[in-house]
Amino acid sequence: MSATILIVDDEPAQLELLRYNLEKAGFNTVQADNGQRALELVAEADPDLVVLDWMMPEASGIDVCRELRARSATRLLPIILLSARGEEGDRALGLDTGADDYITKPFSPRELVARVKALLRRARPSLLQDVMQFEDLVLNPDTMRVTRNDEAIDLGPKEFRLLCVLMERPERVFSRAQLLDKVWGHGVYVEERTVDVHMSRLRRALNKPSLGGAPRRDIIRTVRGTGYALARLN
Repeated sequence: MSATILIVDDEPAQLELLRYNLEKAGFNTVQADNGQRALELVAEADPDLVVLDWMMPEASGIDVCRELRARSATRLLPIILLSARGEEGDRALGLDTGADDYITKPFSPRELVARVKALLRRARPSLLQDVMQFEDLVLNPDTMRVTRNDEAIDLGPKEFRLLCVLMERPERVFSRAQLLDKVWGHGVYVEERTVDVHMSRLRRALNKPSLGGAPRRDIIRTVRGTGYALARLN
């Protein structure tokens, strides 16, 4: 599945350069031109990684990084800090504040893409794999094929996408609003009840008895008042 990268930079030309090269590499992107908007987009778009410029007016990249690390929901969100400040003390400050990587300007777009992929391989390996697996579930995004215990599972397009989102971050609880944004698209008006309907279809398909007649344990956990997550079977 394609990772979503939040790019934060107050210079329009730099923002466009980063967007172009990351999308060319196959990533989805969202962009912010200031720190406050970046914090809002983290909550709205739920990115998989943040590319964050240090020098910005009002809230600097350091301020944004510090705030993200203070929030429980984004404490482990991968962050790459960009800066023209290349002194050892500046690098140390950026990393000590919570950045996972530090790139000094000027840099090549190819290097940035390589750093993004390397960080995602460590933090979110499922996003860069051709096949995702959790417990006895296997999902191939390219062929849209899903199997459970080696038996094929037939899913509709929305149910398949819901399962993709859940398998990208197993055991994480996704709210209905987050699932709506990721599956139906940000800004599209759909009632949250729609998520429950499609999740019931997904659960029914995944939990259908095997060909041998053996019952399957429910692999989807409903968190009352919040949303859904994939659950370990043991």
